[in-house]
Amino acid sequence: MAVIGETQRNSYHFVQADTWIADLVGRRNARRGKMVQLECAALRQLPPARTTDYDEATVFVTSSSGFVLRKVFYTVPSRLIGFRLRVRLYDDRLECFVGQSRALTLRRGRSHGEGRHGHIVDYRHIIHSLRCKPMALLNLVYRDALFPRPAYRLAWEKLLASGDPRAACKSMVSLLALAHDRGCEAELAAALTEQMQRPPAAGSAAIDVRALQVRFAPAPATMPAIVVTLPPVASYDALLPSMGEAA
Repeated sequence: MAVIGETQRNSYHFVQADTWIADLVGRRNARRGKMVQLECAALRQLPPARTTDYDEATVFVTSSSGFVLRKVFYTVPSRLIGFRLRVRLYDDRLECFVGQSRALTLRRGRSHGEGRHGHIVDYRHIIHSLRCKPMALLNLVYRDALFPRPAYRLAWEKLLASGDPRAACKSMVSLLALAHDRGCEAELAAALTEQMQRPPAAGSAAIDVRALQVRFAPAPATMPAIVVTLPPVASYDALLPSMGEAA
C-alpha cells in the first residue's frame, strides 16, 4: 500500500479546496450572467501591466541550506548558503531572487495547526550535507518530507526495522545520493518496490543497496573512446616565416 506523507496529504486538500471554491464561484456567477453582460459593455480596457498579486519578503539562507518564511521551512541549493533572497510570495509558489536575478521557484507550503511548522524539502538540496553526516537523517525534523516518493519512505522503514540505525542511515543516504547522481529517481523507486516485494534470500537484506548501485552505474560500453593525436613539435617551424613577415 502506498504511504502518503503529511505534506502530500496537505497538498491534496489544498487542491480539493481550490476546486471547490472555483466550482462555487462559477455557479454563483452563472446566475448573474445577464447582469455581467450589461456591465461588460461599460468596461474599459485592462491596464498594460498586471497589478501586484504577491507579497514580498527578505530571507537569509542558513548553513542548513534553507530558510523559514511564515512558519514554513524551505530548502534551497547549497550554493545559496549565506545569501539574502528577495522572495515573492504567490498563492501557489515562491519566486526567489538574488539581486535582480531570479534564482529559483519553490512550491509554496503552509504551516500546520497548533503552531507546527510546515516543510518544503528537496533531497537534492541537502544530499551533499547528508553524505558528510548520514546519522543526521535519524533525527531530522523534516525527514518525512525528504523522501521524494512513497517507495523511499517504505525503504527507510524497512532499513530501520533491521535494528541498526547507523547502517540504516548510511544505506538510505546512499540510495538518495544514487537517485541524485544518476538522475534515476523514478527508476530507482520501481527497483526498490521490486526488491521489497520479493522475499529476501536467507541471510540477505530486504534491500540490497550494492546491487542497486551496480544496476544504475554508468555502462562502460557507452563511454566513448577518445583518441588525441598530437602533431610533432617540428611542424610548427613552418609558421615561423609568416610570423617574420607579419612583424
